[in-house]
Amino acid sequence: MSEQKASFLPPSPQSEQSRFNEVEKMGFLLMVVALSTTFGTAVPVGYTIGVVNAPAEYMRSWCNASFLERYGVTLTDNSLDILWASIVSVFLIGGCAGSLGGAWIADNLGRKKSLLVCGALFVLAAIFFIFCRAANSVEMLIIGRLIVGFASGLTTATLPMYLLELAPLALRGTLGVFCSIGVTGGVVVGQVFSLQEIFGTDELWHWALSFYVVLVIICFLAAPWWPESPKYLYLTANRKDEAKNVLLRLRGNDPSFVQCELEEMNQELVEKSDTRSVKSVICDPALLLPIVLVCALQGGQQLSGINAVFYYSVSIFESAGLSSTNAKWANLGAGCLNLATAFFTPLLMKHFNRRPISLISCLGSGIFLFILTFVVNYIDYASWLAYACIACVLLYILCYQVGLGPIPYFIGSELCDVSARAAIMSLGSLASWAGNFVVGISFPILQSLWGAWVFLPFVVVCFLLVLLLFFYLPETRGKQAPEVVPLISRGFKSTPRVPFQ
Repeated sequence: MSEQKASFLPPSPQSEQSRFNEVEKMGFLLMVVALSTTFGTAVPVGYTIGVVNAPAEYMRSWCNASFLERYGVTLTDNSLDILWASIVSVFLIGGCAGSLGGAWIADNLGRKKSLLVCGALFVLAAIFFIFCRAANSVEMLIIGRLIVGFASGLTTATLPMYLLELAPLALRGTLGVFCSIGVTGGVVVGQVFSLQEIFGTDELWHWALSFYVVLVIICFLAAPWWPESPKYLYLTANRKDEAKNVLLRLRGNDPSFVQCELEEMNQELVEKSDTRSVKSVICDPALLLPIVLVCALQGGQQLSGINAVFYYSVSIFESAGLSSTNAKWANLGAGCLNLATAFFTPLLMKHFNRRPISLISCLGSGIFLFILTFVVNYIDYASWLAYACIACVLLYILCYQVGLGPIPYFIGSELCDVSARAAIMSLGSLASWAGNFVVGISFPILQSLWGAWVFLPFVVVCFLLVLLLFFYLPETRGKQAPEVVPLISRGFKSTPRVPFQ
């Protein structure tokens, strides 16, 4: 393929600032791609997480009846608990597998085709969910959960990377949080559709599990217009003319603006080696700190206790005097607050630096969890403590969602060059799903043993994240990867911290 020569001179400070302020360059195509990919892949991830809680008892009863009818076996309570734990956890196992496979798929098929694979898997899983009840097959339910888990892991590894590589510099933080917003919104949508008033009944729970497929099909109608990532085309696939054409479509046919981005990619190409495998990335000392930061943030996102707080919030609301039904609605309201806060994160990412937001978020989450631990433990000593619990839950959600919720999804794309990006994002996604698995398996057991003190490990995780980020997280807002990579290339001997940044 012919390659056009250009004079790749460093941009002047004025041109750098003008490109950073070029918010208007987010055109109609970029908005359509961002919304359709988010609603078509990220929302189903959250939906699948949030949909199983309400109809759980109906699903357990069906599993027991299915085994009795097909195998003549009545499951004991212990056996049914093990089966249900398998149905829940196989989703997380699939998520881990999808995260690990994300690097290979994204680099060999491309970012766009990776998302198409996600869509196909989501549809396939929905088919298993729809027909498992008619076929009276628990095995189909488990296979569907495994497939949707794989699709979810692949989504969280690929979608943030795809959107950041499509976005101009000024909008990378804004688009980077779309995946987080989609997952958060999907959890709420899943909770709504699994209510008894909609699909959360003994006869309709299988429709609750699969209803997300309507959204997938609608959103993927726009897939023919999705462009491939220009950075993937230019730096990985060596299709430079095609990358230029994609940029012209995304930036409103502005040749000067596109030329600036091509110059940046060419500078990155000069320093870039071939696409890295997960194994080579892990073995590279220069990538030790980026891997630690990304995995700590994504794993810490789950180990900070957000799912545990939502799990425990129903009993907290009941202790405040709410009925069981109203407590469930209040828990849904807390999820809506989580979502409402998430909608403001694109503005936060656009106007505020990543580093201080991350530190404030982790510190605030740790403080309110610490207070919640003691308030819940002594909740019977005074009536007002129940309301203090509710306040702690809501304030924790706010602190979590301004930084620890959205930033881990995309920070890996800003900390490393494109050759290692897919592998590091996959490792981060794996850490997230592994953390989710650990919390899901251990929290009910620890809660029965420790009571309210079960929140203390989450507090420790939040405070450890504060220390790690304070000393080793560089500021990435408004910076290209080649500017950030040298700051953290010496492992824990790196000194990327800049005072007051």
